[in-house]
Amino acid sequence: MGLEWLRPGVILGSILYAVIGVIVLWLSFVVIDKLTPYKLWDEICEKKNLALAIVVGAMFIAIGQIVAAAIHG
Repeated sequence: MGLEWLRPGVILGSILYAVIGVIVLWLSFVVIDKLTPYKLWDEICEKKNLALAIVVGAMFIAIGQIVAAAIHG
């Protein structure tokens, strides 16, 4: 296998894809937050809505899998 993964291009590409993945995940949360009739973050943190927190967590996992599959190819 060797040390091919230590090349600067590979490391920079990995960092770039990680940043793109986080941005896509954050943007999807913002879009879903705008589509719902209430603020998701306030509902989860202030009102301690556990069911909504589980749904949002599942949404993050699903979107993360989609982004990972898109990046991996």
